[in-house]
Amino acid sequence: MSLNTTEVIARTSEIVSPWKSKHGGLIPILQSIQGEFGYLPTEALKTVSKDLKIPEAEIYGVATFYAQFHLNPRGRHVVRVCRGTACHVRGSQKILDMVKEITGINENETTKDLRFTIEPVACLGACGLAPVMMVDDQTFGRLEPSKVREILEKFE
Repeated sequence: MSLNTTEVIARTSEIVSPWKSKHGGLIPILQSIQGEFGYLPTEALKTVSKDLKIPEAEIYGVATFYAQFHLNPRGRHVVRVCRGTACHVRGSQKILDMVKEITGINENETTKDLRFTIEPVACLGACGLAPVMMVDDQTFGRLEPSKVREILEKFE
């Protein structure tokens, strides 16, 4: 989705409007903006700063503190490969390497077509299925590198 700056500013102002005379609205505003655009565009954050008369640095401080917020576009599908001890011992690095090879991106990157984002994860809590990978909310366990391509092809 290509974002038009004018549209981002207009939609952000609509989101901010009900909060202008209230305190404590920054997080709900950021959540709404991210819900609208899939991430927090720079122009949206500038608009929030101007409309609420809050320094941009403060807004960026909140946006970067909470893991739920993203300053860059994310893929339609988020791929997480577990790095926990059980997964590591059972070959999760080979799984991650295969995901990178297939998608052509590294961790914390998104494919140009916005299909995939690779997100590092310390543990997925499925140690009995190690090594484990998640795509969106689906968990794939007891993985082998040869299975990764087939799994990723299911996600358009």
